[in-house]
Amino acid sequence: MGHKKLIRFEALNSFPNVLQNPEKIAGEWRNFFKNGNPITLELACGKGEYSVNLGRNNPGRNYIGVDIKGNRMYAGAKTALEEGLGNVGFLRVRIEQIDRYFAAGEVESIWILFPDPFLRDSRAKNRLTHPRFLHVYKKILQQGGIVRLKTDSKELYDFTLETIKEQGCTIQENIADIYGTGKATGDLAIQTYYEQMHLAEGRTIYYVSFSLPEHIELPERFIKHERIERD
Repeated sequence: MGHKKLIRFEALNSFPNVLQNPEKIAGEWRNFFKNGNPITLELACGKGEYSVNLGRNNPGRNYIGVDIKGNRMYAGAKTALEEGLGNVGFLRVRIEQIDRYFAAGEVESIWILFPDPFLRDSRAKNRLTHPRFLHVYKKILQQGGIVRLKTDSKELYDFTLETIKEQGCTIQENIADIYGTGKATGDLAIQTYYEQMHLAEGRTIYYVSFSLPEHIELPERFIKHERIERD
């Protein structure tokens, strides 16, 4: 591991706005933020740029950037501390395990921003809008909670629309080209470093938001895996 990474990992241990695999935090986030404001997650947050900007734009809401890569998370966490953004926190855990860190209904909404699309069909289970992830989100989202996907991948966008239809999710908004249609406004207009790169390359940015049904249909192999983990 490089010297810079070691320094950043050490710094994260001292950052009060970063939790790494915390115990007994589920149901206690109001104590972390010292308020009961609604909570939004940014999954696979990378450097946390979106979480920081969401926090700047919406001081009456709480935001948590979630990622397993602390080296990247350091940048957003440091910025949030320097700016005194008490409504922005970071959680270093694996996304497929986030239901261990939030109580039922503790999260109001989820942002998924430019995730790895895992284009090979053999890796579809790793897509963050795959039913196995929606099943996890369902456990922590409040009733009617919203999942928002913003991506430059047409393949992931199409896969998500297909999954939404198969699972009986309710689409809240579906925009096949947010900039071409002039709908990149408000929180949707926030641009990360990578989004700026995608736009400079002339790539189309897709967006869809949806709420989950009462039940997510999981393939049997994932149901068995979940039983093993619980046992």
